[in-house]
Amino acid sequence: MKTAALAASFLSLLAGGALADSRPLTVNIEDATSWVRNFNPFMVGTARESTLDFIYEPLMIFNKYQNDKVTYRLATAYALSDDLKSVTFTFRDGVLWSDGQPLTIKDVLFTYAFIKKTPALDATGIWAKLDTVEAVGTDQVKFTFKAPSSLAAAKINDVPIVPEHVWKDVANPATFANDTPVGSGPMTEIPRFTEQTYDQCRNPHYWDAANLKVDCLRFPELGTNDQMLTALASGDLDWGAAFIPEIQKTYIAADPDHFHYWFPPGTLVGFIFNLESSDPGNRKAFDDIKFRRAVSMAFDRDAMVNVAAYGYPTPNTDASGIGASFPTWTDQAVVDKHKAEMTYDVDAAKKALADAGYVDKDGDGFVDNPDGSKIKFDVIVPNGWTDWVSTVQIAVEGMNAIGIDAKMVTPESAVWQSQIADGSFQMAINSWHSRATPFYTYYEAFNEGSIGKTRFAGHRYHDDAVQQLLAAYEATADSAKQHDIVHQLQAKIADALPFLPVFNNPIWYEYSSRHFTGWADKDNPWIDPSSYSEHYRLLQLLALKPTGM
Repeated sequence: MKTAALAASFLSLLAGGALADSRPLTVNIEDATSWVRNFNPFMVGTARESTLDFIYEPLMIFNKYQNDKVTYRLATAYALSDDLKSVTFTFRDGVLWSDGQPLTIKDVLFTYAFIKKTPALDATGIWAKLDTVEAVGTDQVKFTFKAPSSLAAAKINDVPIVPEHVWKDVANPATFANDTPVGSGPMTEIPRFTEQTYDQCRNPHYWDAANLKVDCLRFPELGTNDQMLTALASGDLDWGAAFIPEIQKTYIAADPDHFHYWFPPGTLVGFIFNLESSDPGNRKAFDDIKFRRAVSMAFDRDAMVNVAAYGYPTPNTDASGIGASFPTWTDQAVVDKHKAEMTYDVDAAKKALADAGYVDKDGDGFVDNPDGSKIKFDVIVPNGWTDWVSTVQIAVEGMNAIGIDAKMVTPESAVWQSQIADGSFQMAINSWHSRATPFYTYYEAFNEGSIGKTRFAGHRYHDDAVQQLLAAYEATADSAKQHDIVHQLQAKIADALPFLPVFNNPIWYEYSSRHFTGWADKDNPWIDPSSYSEHYRLLQLLALKPTGM
């Protein structure tokens, strides 16, 4: 029985394309101390990160490294209406699900009806924007928005399409583990799964099998940066995404001909307070802009960059978070206005707290709220993320130095993520993606539909004016107007300081050419190369092939 099953699996792999190399491509795609078999694409934060893109393929991919060039995947075209209120996608003909049944626009219509019926699945908050979804002929779907949106196509692209014939019978989709997924992407089969490693192999019916040269992905459990370094330096890991201290000495030197890295500019890293903290004393302090500004002055950003992160990131001293990453979008006057609160100055931070009424009223050595209520909180950071752990240590030392009772706690990365998303934390280090314009960072952080669903809006900051500006940006495709709106957003956010930017992380990307070639690199920077980067990593996979092939 077992032999027959293995033979069938082998034949199914052959059906998707010739087996070029028995060695799987080993990838680090998320940090964890054990794997849980969950491939539900709607369960952000608990499903395996290899679910999107590799099991559920996007409609298309915008490539910011090539002036937002579009590579079509499940879709073959899209058209945005002149009034920006609707977008119509044309879907690729002949696509099959991994069980051999056809993928049609009925699956698209089903998916959107399904997440509308079950709001817990609507991780992107798409139905807060959508009005209707309707078929146009046999191969097109028209999405109509409640308000004009120049970003309509990108928003639709972020929703995974699932097969109706599988999901229509799922009784509890929000908790469904989907442990034997039926998908549309290149890697849908899970022939091996343990708590320590799992393999994800060819979709036997993949529509683009001719361009797929890798037979299997392997995801070993690697929970810390130190474990990552060991796996990379031994050659056991082909594609990594981690902070590596002294990388030339600790990684490249082990095999200079095959081991490589490239760290292009990437995400904004900052700290957030939970503005809806369940602790009344902490919540009162966190809600006070004077308290947040004093904390910002207690952060030694230069030490965070040069000591904690070995000089790889760049300091971010823009209170709005745009920073030097988007010089053509930045209003320098806003940066200058808030320069003092973004500058490390312990004495000034102490004075700011005292002037605002934060003094030690109970004699325990730490400041209390002006009404005498207690301020005491943990700062959470994923265990093993050594650069971030050191960054938080510096932040905590700074807060302690100005009399704030804060300490560091290091949960597993999945717990850190879920605590920020569900609001069961006090303070956290966090990050936001860097995309084509700063608007996407702001949208990711301040889209109220994401509160409670993702870590990006974990601070739970509300401002109607910010919401209106986000909507106004979407309502126009005029670049000059969009720049003006970003300047207004920059001013509003810098004034409010809902997150405390500290630096811009590089995109972590290490790779080995021992067994596979076709990697993006600094001399051919055609794509965001990180295995963490949604959508882009699919293009990188399709560009790879075994050495000698």
